[in-house]
Amino acid sequence: MEIFQKKCRQSGLFGSEHGIITKSKKHPDKRDDMLILLKLNSGGYVKMSEITAGIGHNINVYRKKSGLTLDALAAIVCKSKSTLSKYEKGEISIDIETLYELADAFHIHVEQLVHLQNHRPEIEMPGKRPNFFAGIEQFYSYLYDGRNRSILRSVFDVTAKVDENRYNIMMYMNYKDPAHYQNCETTYSGYIEHYDAITNIILTNQNSPIEQASAQILASYLDSDTKWGLWNGLSSRPMMPIAAKMLFSKTPLKENDELRQSLTISREDVRLLRLYNMFPVV
Repeated sequence: MEIFQKKCRQSGLFGSEHGIITKSKKHPDKRDDMLILLKLNSGGYVKMSEITAGIGHNINVYRKKSGLTLDALAAIVCKSKSTLSKYEKGEISIDIETLYELADAFHIHVEQLVHLQNHRPEIEMPGKRPNFFAGIEQFYSYLYDGRNRSILRSVFDVTAKVDENRYNIMMYMNYKDPAHYQNCETTYSGYIEHYDAITNIILTNQNSPIEQASAQILASYLDSDTKWGLWNGLSSRPMMPIAAKMLFSKTPLKENDELRQSLTISREDVRLLRLYNMFPVV
């Protein structure tokens, strides 16, 4: 996001380095009724109040995920409990320094706090159009965990464009509540990179940096509702490198027996494994 700068001399408006602010009708000399607009990378605009509320929601989610009470967090960042509560409710804006202090307290990236659910960057790359990923700001993945015979669901958030064919992403694996998917078992940070024939996802486990995970999705230039990929990571139960089939989707999938069966290793998978002495996913 870049701050939308505009000098406005029209009646009822005055310029601000933060955007456009309307004067209060009741008290023209005060800035009671503020409308601050921030310009998004997509070209649209968002109210500052929405930014404040979105950041407050994220602070609340990650504080609870970290197991911290307001009192405990207040002691860490040297803020009062009431101030932190107002941050979480979106009643007051937060300064950059405090954002970084909170991110350090939660052991997360600061961009996770400023990431807004309804204002994510969309993946678009002229000339190298990955049709499966084109125009999406969030996507999903599924794999089958044979250790406890369950489906591991994940959400990927696109957080920022880095260059022509690379975007930063966050991955939230094995969550229970879709409305609070950030409260998950494992969080990864990294990037997604598109080429003509393949899309690569490179990630680092946020809580255990020794795990460098990745996924490869073949022929992402072909559009479809879902796409198969190969997931590579590090299991901690027991400690061992693993590779698994991972199904990527533009929308959440119904977790039923049909999905479970498609995620398990099939006879055809075993046949190809024996043929190539490799685990291919096509």
